[in-house]
Amino acid sequence: MSDDHTHVREFFTARAAGWDSRFPDDDLAYAAAVAELGLREGDRVLDAGCGTGRALPPLRAAVGASGVVVGADLTPAMLEEAVRAGRDRDGRLLLADVAALPLRPGALDAVFGAGLISHLPHPAENLRELARVVRPGGVLALFHPIGRAALAARHGRQITPDDLRAEPRLRPLLAGSSWRMTSYVDEDNRFLALAVREG
Repeated sequence: MSDDHTHVREFFTARAAGWDSRFPDDDLAYAAAVAELGLREGDRVLDAGCGTGRALPPLRAAVGASGVVVGADLTPAMLEEAVRAGRDRDGRLLLADVAALPLRPGALDAVFGAGLISHLPHPAENLRELARVVRPGGVLALFHPIGRAALAARHGRQITPDDLRAEPRLRPLLAGSSWRMTSYVDEDNRFLALAVREG
């Protein structure tokens, strides 16, 4: 396992048990972001870096019983919390690296990534891997339940223009990874960038 993976696993393993209780009011924000994906009955969707699986219930509701919902995460402790919360009933959980997904090309209609991009060790390559598993015309949502400025303030930092989520950085990063950004929202109460798979 690379040093990047070790760091991510250590970070989230230490926080897994209390993760949901730290952010008890985020469920509505997750549901609203999932609604903006425009999923239909029967669609196939991945929650990339699913953590404790907070997006799995709204994703299942969006695709219905005939759809496919998969949650992939690198940290076993986060997946254990997803099972403890009963979210494994809403989607199949995979212990997997989003940089090397065990999925065939074009297998999915959409990818949802909450808080994902700041934890990607090689963002351009990793976004290309997400594009690989999504059909042309499929959708990517990069989401966070609070905006960039609010998140920086929470961590006692200033917002910086080199943040990958800054629109001038994110748009070309997505474009170079087979995605075309279609909308961008960065407000105090949410961050949501939507992109369509080119090709």
